Amino acid sequence: MPQIILLFSGKRKSGKDFLTTHLQKLLGDKCEVLKISQPIKSHWAKEKNLNLNELLGDGEYKEQYRLDMINWSDEMRLQDYGYFCRIACQDATEKPIWIVSDIRRKTDIRWFKEKYGDQIRTIRIVADEDTRKKRGFQFKSGVDDVASECNLDDYTDWDLVIDNSEGKQEVEEQLSSILGLLSGL
Repeated sequence: MPQIILLFSGKRKSGKDFLTTHLQKLLGDKCEVLKISQPIKSHWAKEKNLNLNELLGDGEYKEQYRLDMINWSDEMRLQDYGYFCRIACQDATEKPIWIVSDIRRKTDIRWFKEKYGDQIRTIRIVADEDTRKKRGFQFKSGVDDVASECNLDDYTDWDLVIDNSEGKQEVEEQLSSILGLLSGL
């Protein structure tokens, strides 16, 4: 059982993976990165005979299947809102810190808070649209205007909000802010 779980949220190309990768390097073997999208992509790779590593990346390959994966995962969540959260945690190791790098819905946060209570810290990564476009973001109807991207837009109970727009905080400053949430470990 982890001592603390960091839930990261942010829109596509906001820098979630970039920051969580840096945080993982900094924390070393004290942490494990979990992805709620892992079981979704694993299922999709098996079902459609696709390359799982490509689906887990941030390239064009994943984008070809994103809408179908969103629709399928939404159907699964209607039956059990914690389904993917539970699967993502099933095989997690006994590390003191878990980093969940891809929280996308209020029900994801709800599930973690119901299961782990005070161990949860929520972090929202934001970046302006110009920055996201420079990182390869292109608005796609049916992807960027649905729950998987928009459900947390009006959520305000974040423990930390990091502006990852170009020219804002340096990575070291962002990581320092995140480490501040780990006090007491």
